[in-house]
Amino acid sequence: MGCREDMIMVKAEELKRYQVVGKIFDKNINQQEAASLLGITDRQVRRLVRRVRFEGERGVVHRSRGRKGRRRIAEAVRVRILDLYKERYQGFGPTLASEKLWELDHVRVSDETLRLWLITEGLWTAGRRGKLKDRSWRARKDKFGEMVQMDGSHHAWLEDRGPKLVLMGYIDDATSTFHGNFFEYEGTKPAMGGLRSYAGQYGLPGQVYLDKHSTYKNNNKRCANWTFEDKESLTQFERACRQLGIEVIHANSPQAKGRIERVFRTLQDRLVKEMRLRGIKTLEEANRFLEEYLPKFNAKFAVEARLAGDFHRPVDRSIKIDEILSVQVEHVLRNDRTVLHDRKLYQVLKKTRARRVVVFEYLDGQMAVKHDGSRLPFKAIEQRPVPVPALKPPHKFKRRNWQYRRKNSPWGGRFLPLKKVAIGN
Repeated sequence: MGCREDMIMVKAEELKRYQVVGKIFDKNINQQEAASLLGITDRQVRRLVRRVRFEGERGVVHRSRGRKGRRRIAEAVRVRILDLYKERYQGFGPTLASEKLWELDHVRVSDETLRLWLITEGLWTAGRRGKLKDRSWRARKDKFGEMVQMDGSHHAWLEDRGPKLVLMGYIDDATSTFHGNFFEYEGTKPAMGGLRSYAGQYGLPGQVYLDKHSTYKNNNKRCANWTFEDKESLTQFERACRQLGIEVIHANSPQAKGRIERVFRTLQDRLVKEMRLRGIKTLEEANRFLEEYLPKFNAKFAVEARLAGDFHRPVDRSIKIDEILSVQVEHVLRNDRTVLHDRKLYQVLKKTRARRVVVFEYLDGQMAVKHDGSRLPFKAIEQRPVPVPALKPPHKFKRRNWQYRRKNSPWGGRFLPLKKVAIGN
């Protein structure tokens, strides 16, 4: 057997050409017939015959095979790029890493070239897509603001540099325009705060598409008339959306709101690394960075709506949005004009005949007590009065007409059952 250098790797088309040229040498066909058989001109056939006559099997192989391309990136540049990746962009995907190399280091390399380099060096593993479930496809909405998908993403956004945060995100269904804010937890006030921020920038959307988290949907049904009527109480967020004229739609599965789920996966990859490069450590810094980052993110990933126009409704002055986007709880006003709210006692300072009042908790931390839309002055009772224990009256013994009499026991000090004997007998 010959050495490896003598081995010739040919394609099926090249093998066909070599066999046809062999038929020409054997004078089974002429050059015109060979040209018709191979689909090339007579001149190309004569050139091919001449090359096979002097080079043999190598005559049908393309001359550029095995040669290094003239436009290939130099080895020194390849080594520098891989060193930068190991130093600054460890864990970055090839697409994001190629963008950051050009943006920060002014080194241009395509994402596919970088992907092959990283796989060769063992720095990146190509992912495998799982088998997709059979689900019905839903088309995008036609106009911007017609429907937004909302959710909260729990993730180590600051990694080990700061506290764990939740990204409350809104993405437009027609254009994929994303808006979000970081909060310490996912709950009623963060959901309202995210909606307040979205409405301040874009306006009020027509619909909000979200899941069945307990913040957004009350899953405990309260029956008004047992077995006859089944009513469902609203959560604070649903109540606020109804007052703002926003329709709330609850998804039955995460795949139903896949647009917000996919953008969260993208942000968990890109945004985390962007904040790592900036050294962001606190909630306030993360929200300030979002104001700078999201316009660039939307310019890159947002698409045009099918129909022109904006479906958002402006926040009119007549809409008391801060009043609506607040936690409102109804309580009983006690006879001493005190209200028990969130395990704290509050004293209403104004005389009123109201039997029930509503306590408002605003997003900025302030509180209000109202009755029929009117504010009632109040103050917090810092320390409850300690009840003084009542003195017990002295025990009075009643005179009885009988007393107990014991008999002497013959069993070493044990007593027999008592007998009731009337006094005077």
